[in-house]
Amino acid sequence: MAHKAVEITDANIDSILASGKTVLVDFWAEWCGPCKMIGPTIEELAGEFEGKAIVGKLNVDTNPAASAKFGVRSIPTLLFFKEGNMVDKQVGAVSKSVLVQKLQSAMN
Repeated sequence: MAHKAVEITDANIDSILASGKTVLVDFWAEWCGPCKMIGPTIEELAGEFEGKAIVGKLNVDTNPAASAKFGVRSIPTLLFFKEGNMVDKQVGAVSKSVLVQKLQSAMN
């Protein structure tokens, strides 16, 4: 399966958030078990919301500035942005239905 989630980094996060689109950022790391559990769900959401929202993953180990900027202390943390502003936050692995609901809510 092709990876559809956008790779978000310290270098590109500001331009992605400035796109005006609804953005879901999954803060994760290779060594994080719960992150690996929701990884496939994030990829599914990226496909399902393609063209409607930006769904991306940010590796906290290689992008410490963005993690610090948004106060991410535990992972996985999923942040939902609308027009560059954080509108929702989910800490820890949850079901796909919860993420879909939060993403749709952020889009409205």
